[in-house]
Amino acid sequence: MELARKLAPHAQSQQALDVLLDQLVSGKQLSDERFAEERARMLSRKYGPAKIRHDLRSKGIAEEIVGRICAGDELARAGAILSRKYRDPANTREERARRARFLQSRGFSMDVIARLLDVA
Repeated sequence: MELARKLAPHAQSQQALDVLLDQLVSGKQLSDERFAEERARMLSRKYGPAKIRHDLRSKGIAEEIVGRICAGDELARAGAILSRKYRDPANTREERARRARFLQSRGFSMDVIARLLDVA
């Protein structure tokens, strides 16, 4: 847990830190699921599910929570991100390739990119 790592240098002992974290969890003031939902919501404006999954895993979120959070409509999100970046439709093969690279760098799967750009 990231909070435990950040608080560890300031805690009197590991036991005191564990007690504090347990109190926060039992009082519903600290929740990995709530953190993951908010982090995914924030990142989803700019990134696809692969990048979001990687970010959540790097923060120490459990795999079951990551899977549940990232199970959204990937095609709609990719379309929204693409329409914000590019106003005009892609007319050339080079332009479609540029947009495919852009979406791939944002963490979208090639299946979604191909369906969105009508590339076989």
